[in-house]
Amino acid sequence: MQTLPANYKRKPGGAKPLVAVMVFLAVMLTFNIKLMAQEKMQMVRLAKIKVDSLQLEKYNAALREQMTTAIRTEPGVLTYYAVADKNDPSNITILEIYADKAAYEMHIQTPHFKKYKEVVKNMVQSLELVDVTLVGSAKKPGL
Repeated sequence: MQTLPANYKRKPGGAKPLVAVMVFLAVMLTFNIKLMAQEKMQMVRLAKIKVDSLQLEKYNAALREQMTTAIRTEPGVLTYYAVADKNDPSNITILEIYADKAAYEMHIQTPHFKKYKEVVKNMVQSLELVDVTLVGSAKKPGL
């Protein structure tokens, strides 16, 4: 056992900052592990849609209504981004991120999604659904 010199005095609260740092690091590690687990459970999908160009305006309105309602009312719908090809705006790609597969399954049973499908059924010429893995993401805070 190590002995300290006779004139050595311990500083008051000397171990407290170290304990606080260790607790902080443990909390951050736990948070990061939970965040990584959530990301692995997420369902990420691309929907590639070809829309009748004569009905594009109506389609876009129906899509925006469905997306905003889903984001507002469904906790498991995390992200929607819809983009149109600049050279052919009737080619639309939607990035959808759900908390998990169960959230997606609940989403497709909602009245607003069923309404969207009914409204656009004669506008959509083709639909390809591609399940993907999120490799990375970044955005400015507050956006």
